[in-house]
Amino acid sequence: MDAGPRVPEQQRHPGSGAEPAALSLRFSVLGPVRAWRGEEPLSTGSPQQRALLAALLLREGRTATAAELIDALWGAEPPSQALAAVRTYASRLRKALDPGVLVSESGGYAVRGLRESALDLAHAQVLAAEAEKARGGGDLRQAREVLNRALALWDGEVLAGVPGPYAEAQRVRLEEWRLQLLETRLEMDLDQGCHAEAVSELTALTAAHPLRERLRELLMLALYRSGRQAEALAAYADTRRLLADELGVDPRPGLRELQQRILRADPSLAEPSVPAVEPAPAPVRPAQLPAQVPDFTGRAAFVAELGEVLASADGRVMAVSALAGIGGVGKTTLAVHVAHQARSAFPDGQLYVDLQGAGPRAAEPETVLGSFLRALGTPDSAIPDSLEERSALYRSVLDGRRVLVLLDNARDAAQVRPLLPGTEGCAALVTSRVRMVGLAGARLVDLDVMSPEEALSLFTKIVGAWRVASEREAALDVVAACGFLPLAIRIAASRLAARRTWTVSVLAAKLADERRRLDELQAGDLAVKATFELGYGQLEPAQARAFRLLGLADGPDISLAAAAAVLDLPAEDTEDLLESLVDTSLLESAAPGRYRFHDLVRLYARACAERDELPPGERTDALSRLLDFYLATAAGVYAIERPGDRLVDHLERTSYPGLAFASRHAAQDWLYAEAHCVMACVRQSVDGPGLRRAVDLLWASKDLAESGANARAYEVAARAARDAAHAAGDVRAEGRARTALTNVHLVGGRFGEADQEARLAMELAADAHDPLPSCCAPNDRGIIAIYQNRHADGERYLEQAIENFRADGNDVGEASARCNLSRIHLAMGRTASAIELAQQGIDIYDRMGLTLRLANGRYALGIALTEAGQLAEALGQLTAALALFHENRQPLWEGVTHFRIAEVHLAGRRFGLAARHAEQAIALRGIGGEWRRGTVLTVLGKALSRLGQPDRASACWGEALSIFEQLGSPEADEVRGLLAPTAVA
Repeated sequence: MDAGPRVPEQQRHPGSGAEPAALSLRFSVLGPVRAWRGEEPLSTGSPQQRALLAALLLREGRTATAAELIDALWGAEPPSQALAAVRTYASRLRKALDPGVLVSESGGYAVRGLRESALDLAHAQVLAAEAEKARGGGDLRQAREVLNRALALWDGEVLAGVPGPYAEAQRVRLEEWRLQLLETRLEMDLDQGCHAEAVSELTALTAAHPLRERLRELLMLALYRSGRQAEALAAYADTRRLLADELGVDPRPGLRELQQRILRADPSLAEPSVPAVEPAPAPVRPAQLPAQVPDFTGRAAFVAELGEVLASADGRVMAVSALAGIGGVGKTTLAVHVAHQARSAFPDGQLYVDLQGAGPRAAEPETVLGSFLRALGTPDSAIPDSLEERSALYRSVLDGRRVLVLLDNARDAAQVRPLLPGTEGCAALVTSRVRMVGLAGARLVDLDVMSPEEALSLFTKIVGAWRVASEREAALDVVAACGFLPLAIRIAASRLAARRTWTVSVLAAKLADERRRLDELQAGDLAVKATFELGYGQLEPAQARAFRLLGLADGPDISLAAAAAVLDLPAEDTEDLLESLVDTSLLESAAPGRYRFHDLVRLYARACAERDELPPGERTDALSRLLDFYLATAAGVYAIERPGDRLVDHLERTSYPGLAFASRHAAQDWLYAEAHCVMACVRQSVDGPGLRRAVDLLWASKDLAESGANARAYEVAARAARDAAHAAGDVRAEGRARTALTNVHLVGGRFGEADQEARLAMELAADAHDPLPSCCAPNDRGIIAIYQNRHADGERYLEQAIENFRADGNDVGEASARCNLSRIHLAMGRTASAIELAQQGIDIYDRMGLTLRLANGRYALGIALTEAGQLAEALGQLTAALALFHENRQPLWEGVTHFRIAEVHLAGRRFGLAARHAEQAIALRGIGGEWRRGTVLTVLGKALSRLGQPDRASACWGEALSIFEQLGSPEADEVRGLLAPTAVA
């Protein structure tokens, strides 16, 4: 990092003769020349007077002679009264400033006695030095933050409007320093893995400074790390052509070397560190291991073997060990113990996940990778959609780090492979009920039951040595009856420890008498079930009921509030019951206020419910209350986010209440935190009397369809609801389910599938006389028609939607349809009516105070104004929409709005800004499927072409064409035309 301009000594150290008031003065030169006393702006006079002040401020506290000042202001041809003019300007400045600041000395002038950093330039240099120090110490996050503060001090053109050769020279010097600081900060961006975000800024900078090779080099690296190798190579080709045409030279060696490394996909080009989170850093040193069992016993040989495997990862290899055994044998306990012992060997953190492989709904690898990437500090906007991209980014983030990954309860090798680190120094521990023979390179460890000595030691630690010492034979009978399974031993010992009046012999007798099928402890899962029976048989009636009913609910875990709904009890009583079950090891505390079953315990609890829960209707009622709770709460969230929308009035009525929220953000937080549980409830409820409510739960939680983390789960649930409704012959439920599925396909850019679902939804809604899909399905078909260029069809659908919304008294829906119809009119060349329709939608939203919907209205109006050539007004509407979408956490619409802003700048011939906003749309990764990515790449290519980067433009268009051809989209024809040799973007 360049040291930059020197800080004037007199400004850093006020002179003893300075007036105290001078300490409140502030000056700026990194923009217009301005002065303040405290917060009060001071007049700096005419341009020539400001030029004099700037020359004095930049003299580093030294005296400037009258001749030097005349030369600074006028150069070689000063006016005849130049000296008198300088004296006049100095006199006026002296009066405007505090006494003692502008002094006369040796026939010249100087500025003295200012406080430290009174000049913005001096402040910028202090910050730049601080950033350099932080960078040298390895704290890149702090260095970037401080350097951004320094760069923020620039406020437009340096010395804006100041005449004279001195000012011009300073402008060049300070602009060069600013670019050096920018390059340094961008280097650190890439060092921290923020390559996707950096592409946007570098695209604009290379357009503004096309001959600056360091910026081109950083752009190539950022593109390559973003998975855009073709564009990176195209950027080099553009640079080589430009340098040859403009300067007659070749790119410098560093740039040529980078091109060659990109061509051979040099592994060392991978980002060296973890993506940074702005503005506040996310935790980048995860410590996710569950707590150790304090009475861990035995397993010495396994501990040594696994420890040896992990030790082999010490900077040399990537170690994987797969631990297999039947349920209840202690795989997780052993793996957690070994992982804790090895923590010091993995200073960059430990990751943990329960893959739920033994249950009916094993964790999806892409969901797990999203969680891991967030834990490693990757911002949501940088997490890709596909499994392959997430897995690649995960391995890149771990490159150069030493992290231990514990993958608990895996289903099979296919589930595990994408979750393995890919670099030396990292290690993975895997537990599973099956042997991972398909996991190449893994050390396979088969975990059997405990030896009698280990089992007795574990029992003794839990019960207490004094109780076992006199009844050793009875204790051996107990652990033998448990089949030496650790979980069975722990449950039996916990029962005895909780009952001080029992002896070990009493427990042994109970086991011998009550469990006549103990030989089944040797036979797979039945062994686990028999072990669980020991604990279940000693539960109080209320505990047993809670255990049975909570086991009925699908989902990875359950919140306290949802559990209270299942049990139909107050939250306080529910918490007492659940905590008591945690004490018996039949339930786990996943986090404060959240609980989960081990998957095999859940199966056992369900078997108990089928056997013991009488009458059978109790099971149905419990799940019905849970569905009611989720539906009522989700409907409340929807009503908070969209006040005035009549959707909630058409939902199925609920008997059990939901939660209430104090703010919109709290409501949104609940919805996204409960996403997997809500979708699991939908899937579980569609095959029974809760079908209609399950479908309506999909509608109330439709925001999840636009979440990159939850879109897949939502689609699976919507498909299940559609198929179940069709099988049940429930046309109302099927129509609503198909409309929900339409929304999923729309978000993903799958317009053909979306239109098919919406068409069937309209037919079913007509048969069922259901106003909800009768309004929404034609509105969706109108949107689809916009994208498919079927304008007459779209107009017909949207006019029908407006009519239906109006008949339903749904002003919000009508406004939405009017905004969509605006797009149709625009495509049909009716620009004036398009603007009028969008404005009508805005007026409705404005009247109802709907901030999120108002964003949609402004978005539609911005598009119409763009087409009308009213670019300034369009930019204002779209910028306002962007702020509202960001405030309401709508990443998809943020991305699409950046794309529309790019179109405005493209029409206004502001090609650098167009490229920058297009890149921001891509970087958000929320633009909604491959079709929308193709449209953004098309616009980005047009901007790059106009910026003199034809090769990179062609690379963008080539990728867009591939997307459109794969989707069968008509946009492919436009892109083919752009790629034609004679085409002009």
